[in-house]
Amino acid sequence: MRTLEILDNLISFPTISRQPNRELLDYVCALLEPAGARLELVESGDGTRANLFATIGPQDRPGVVLSGHTDVVPAAGQDWSRDPFRMHRENGRCYGRGTADMKGFVAAAIAAAVQAGQRDLQTPLHLALSYDEEIGCVGVRSLIDALEKRPLRPALCIVGEPTGMRIASGHKGKVALQACCTGRSGHSALAPKALNALRLGAEFIGVLQQEQDRLAREGAQDPAYDIPCSTVHAGVMRGGIALNIVPDRCEIDFEIRNLTMDDAGAILGNIRSAATRALARHQAAFPEADIAITEVNRYPGLDTPAGDPVVRLLAEITGAHAEPVKVAFGTEGGLFRNHLGISTAICGPGHMDQGHKPDEYIKDSQLAACDRMLARLTDRLEQGL
Repeated sequence: MRTLEILDNLISFPTISRQPNRELLDYVCALLEPAGARLELVESGDGTRANLFATIGPQDRPGVVLSGHTDVVPAAGQDWSRDPFRMHRENGRCYGRGTADMKGFVAAAIAAAVQAGQRDLQTPLHLALSYDEEIGCVGVRSLIDALEKRPLRPALCIVGEPTGMRIASGHKGKVALQACCTGRSGHSALAPKALNALRLGAEFIGVLQQEQDRLAREGAQDPAYDIPCSTVHAGVMRGGIALNIVPDRCEIDFEIRNLTMDDAGAILGNIRSAATRALARHQAAFPEADIAITEVNRYPGLDTPAGDPVVRLLAEITGAHAEPVKVAFGTEGGLFRNHLGISTAICGPGHMDQGHKPDEYIKDSQLAACDRMLARLTDRLEQGL
């Protein structure tokens, strides 16, 4: 089956993060099973979602993993000019939610696996499809745990996130956190006698900005990134129930995106210390004042050396011998490399500039380039790495 036909079908499954993906996986398994693939499902706790790990070729030697996620970001609230869950082709582009991020690569990887089933591979080809990647590489962790228990692990991993088919060797790590600010409630007419939790929240956001300024001024730098330093960002602030009530609770969702040479724990330590100093100004009058920080999720960064086997292989099968780039977005690549010791890099069709937007698209030419790369990979696996 051709990549475009598979992509058309994949787009029709509205696999938004936290929503079921089993119908999509049933479709993929129906394609791979006749090709001789060994199929393994690692399910979510409620059984509505799963990771798929499929293998073509011998079982007694390390192989190459093509890794991608099946979930997409929501389309609701975006100004689409067409149904986001029906693929539409026009002027050399395929439109639909997930075409760029990243069902385009997934479709090409499935097509390559079907074709590889007709070949006598000396090195196995693995396909790893995960769920809930868009909310912090959540689903793939159970698959990583399952692979970690095996005596024989894959040798190389290609994460197919959209890089315009350029080789990417790195991305920052991410820690998602929440700060809960506790003040003292009161009537707004007597506001000075209360402690507004939104004020604490504003002071905490100031703490985050001070740490960001420090990182830009004194922190580690990597010019391969668009933003060369580690970053701190507050994305959501919640608090208050009525204008005439001084709120006693405020929640702030924030994140740290750290270079691999920066310690996210140290950055968080700086933030905690500064928050404690900010609180000290209020606690004499309001001893209940507090800023409690909890971790929500994290994944590690990726920093693969240019001479690593996966980078050399990608240079061979793409024909791209330029210096590898580093991408701003995160992937499961750091988990494959850091937890399993697998040589990992990122290379896939399309551009993230088109992802997460209304009328998301991928160019036919990008899909064709990915098909050629994976065909060359299959040739190499038939020869044996």
